[in-house]
Amino acid sequence: MPAHRPFDAVLVVSFGGPQGPDDIRPFLANVLRGRRIPPERLEEVVGHYEHFGGVSPLTEITMKQADGLRARLAAAGLAGLPVFVGMRNWHPLLPDTVKQMADAGVKRAIGFICAAQRSYSSCTQYKQNVFDARAETVQGGGADVEVTFVEDWHLHDGFIDTNARHVAAAMAALPAGVRDRARIVFTAHSIPESMTGAARYQVQLQQSAGAVAERLGHTDWALVYQSRSGRPEDPWLGPDVCDYLRDEHAKGLEAVVLCPIGFVCDHVEVLYDLDEEAAQVCAEVGLPMTRAEAANDDPAFLDLIGDVVLKTWKRYEGTRPLTIAPPPKPERVEGPPPARGTRAGGS
Repeated sequence: MPAHRPFDAVLVVSFGGPQGPDDIRPFLANVLRGRRIPPERLEEVVGHYEHFGGVSPLTEITMKQADGLRARLAAAGLAGLPVFVGMRNWHPLLPDTVKQMADAGVKRAIGFICAAQRSYSSCTQYKQNVFDARAETVQGGGADVEVTFVEDWHLHDGFIDTNARHVAAAMAALPAGVRDRARIVFTAHSIPESMTGAARYQVQLQQSAGAVAERLGHTDWALVYQSRSGRPEDPWLGPDVCDYLRDEHAKGLEAVVLCPIGFVCDHVEVLYDLDEEAAQVCAEVGLPMTRAEAANDDPAFLDLIGDVVLKTWKRYEGTRPLTIAPPPKPERVEGPPPARGTRAGGS
């Protein structure tokens, strides 16, 4: 290892998800953070999780991503650099993980948030959560753990390559007669139009989707949104994926490949909103559809994580990262929860 170690660990940050039926309601209570919602809406969301046995694949996939990062750090000569995982809404919870890091003597860590495109709910909120967990650790008598986050990676070749290959595989699974006329429909979690960072979020999603389509030499593509959770009268990013599929089929769309470009793993939201609801719409209108796998633990995506972490390490080998104060908290957006939570890249 280099003589100067700018960091003592890596912190992988994700949304979290229930790991059994008994976890569903406590998990959703963490997601809601005290917000009052109609009981029927809560039960609807509970039903989404019960449909999959109460287990979100997010935790298992995130742990595989962390394992892949450890292997790549070891190959780069950083075998002794520990990788911790902290979740916002379920175990291992961020406050517990940050305390564990402090107890292990970690003073400075590289942070990797499992979301490619930035908005308040997909990035800033998580940085605030990490800061709050640090404050809680210090208030409990522990040492602070400074966290420096990696730079944007929504256009990283590993992300584009992974999604392009997954789209190509999904395209190949369509009936041969319509394959050449299929449209790639990229999906992302909808957020309120008024949310901090909404414009940047849209731009980065367009950039990611456009780069994947260009990699495939495919010009027929669109970006839509899923998992809207707010009040009907509040403007959220659209169009909704199910509405889009109905409308475009009526206009002549012959086949579609759905690509969850705004998510990095196949969790309950992707599985339910796309594989169940969107697939049902397509079946009803007679629209051939396949769905591309998310990045998950694809080796190229794991290479990406290793690359951006190592770049952050090297950037600070000769200096020390500045401690940055947390961003201000925006006003809470009220509304019932989506299928699993409130951000792109969820459980």
